[in-house]
Amino acid sequence: MEYITPGQPSIGVILCCDCGAQIQPNPTNRCIACIRARNDITEDINKQGTLHFCRACERYLDPPNTWILAPLESKDLLKLCLRKIRGLNKVRLIDAGFAWTEPHSKRIKVKLAVQKEIQEGAVLQQDFIVEFVVIGQMCDDCHRIEAKDYWRAIVQVRQKTDHKRTFYYLEQLIMKHRAHDKTLGIKSVHEGLDFFFATEPSAKHLVDFFSSVVPCRWSQSKKLISHDIHSNIYNYKYTYSVELVPVCKDSIVCLPKKLAHQLGGIGQVCVVQRVTNNICLIDPCTAQLAEVSSSVYWRSPFASLCTSRRLKEFVVMETEDADVNYFTGQGQISHKHQVAEVWVQRASELGTDKMIFCRTHLGNLLNPGDTVLGFELGQSNVSDTNIDAMNQDHLPDVVLVRKIYADKATRNRKRRWKLRHLGVDEDASSQNRDYTDFLEDLEEDTQFRTNINIYRDASKQPQDGTESEAGDLPQIGLEEMLEDLHIGSDPTGEGEEMEGEEMGE
Repeated sequence: MEYITPGQPSIGVILCCDCGAQIQPNPTNRCIACIRARNDITEDINKQGTLHFCRACERYLDPPNTWILAPLESKDLLKLCLRKIRGLNKVRLIDAGFAWTEPHSKRIKVKLAVQKEIQEGAVLQQDFIVEFVVIGQMCDDCHRIEAKDYWRAIVQVRQKTDHKRTFYYLEQLIMKHRAHDKTLGIKSVHEGLDFFFATEPSAKHLVDFFSSVVPCRWSQSKKLISHDIHSNIYNYKYTYSVELVPVCKDSIVCLPKKLAHQLGGIGQVCVVQRVTNNICLIDPCTAQLAEVSSSVYWRSPFASLCTSRRLKEFVVMETEDADVNYFTGQGQISHKHQVAEVWVQRASELGTDKMIFCRTHLGNLLNPGDTVLGFELGQSNVSDTNIDAMNQDHLPDVVLVRKIYADKATRNRKRRWKLRHLGVDEDASSQNRDYTDFLEDLEEDTQFRTNINIYRDASKQPQDGTESEAGDLPQIGLEEMLEDLHIGSDPTGEGEEMEGEEMGE
């Protein structure tokens, strides 16, 4: 008996009913070319569309009124494009992706692959491209920013002083932490600044920032603008009033007797060493330190007896170390200062025999012939309840505040660094006394400048003989400076991409 080995089954071949080409059998009895010619499954799908793009904030409009941030060739942008294609729900989407276009053509092309059953048992797949035209349209938020007079919340910062040194320090903190990013505008007014915002939470965020960096207190109020009685929607404008403490660096204050006892028995007449998130005080007679927080100050407020603008020049005639009697339970004593007994003479009376005796915490800095700034408390007419309650025999005749190292012109010429600004105060120059005093404070106090970004000034190069001419001027080292790099920045710092790189790295 002979066995027949079964072979592979052969597939039959038929002729296409339209063109007569040999094809394998299928439900339509037509070849692929004829099927595509007779059927277009993408005829109900739009091949063109538009995308609205805001150039200011680089966001796309997601109808009806939502703006989303979607970079090129991202999933968010692809999702937005697919939602704008009409008729896509009539087919089955297989694949989607972006096709290459010129970067500046204002065109976005999306390549799609879809399937649809054209006959029972016959499914056709087709690829096609949908082209979107990018049209510029400004969003509502950017409209409000460009209007410059539209705001929903305002933060009013005020300080009742005769100079702006505290605001220069506050400006640098705002620049470093970029707390001004969401502002619609910043306006300089008498005794302070106004910050405008489009939303109330943005204004509240700035108020919280001020509360964390400087001693202050704030209050809130709101004004009704409009009211929709049908939907019960109220439209308010909010105002935040921030009041900074009215004492600044180099101010002389007289503490209440109870507060001085709570601070470790410090003397009532003190010098404000610096104002950061706390008020740092030092007793010129004992070099004792104390810090007053914002809550403690507003519970027991005290005013300035003398600000930095009212200080007078004195010339040191004689100095010697002083014996200080410390007691148990006394507060912290500064080891960077040395108490000394000093005989000084007014700069206007130099050459006469009129000298004044006083104690000072600047004993480690002063030598005969040095010039210092101080306040003659004995000859002044000060109206203060705390100093009126003190024993007049315990009041010092002169309170020395700081040493003058050189004239302002020399210090400005030798300064090889600079600061960035918000562009609000146009008088931030070497001719402004408050600003130059603030720069000198940064040079003399290392701890005071730790919270500030300082940039190297490339326009000022070191010259021969600068060290001998400058003498013992306090300087800021290159390791503390940042490289001043600008990448698409504007005067307010809004477009800064890079704050700088440390030169020590």
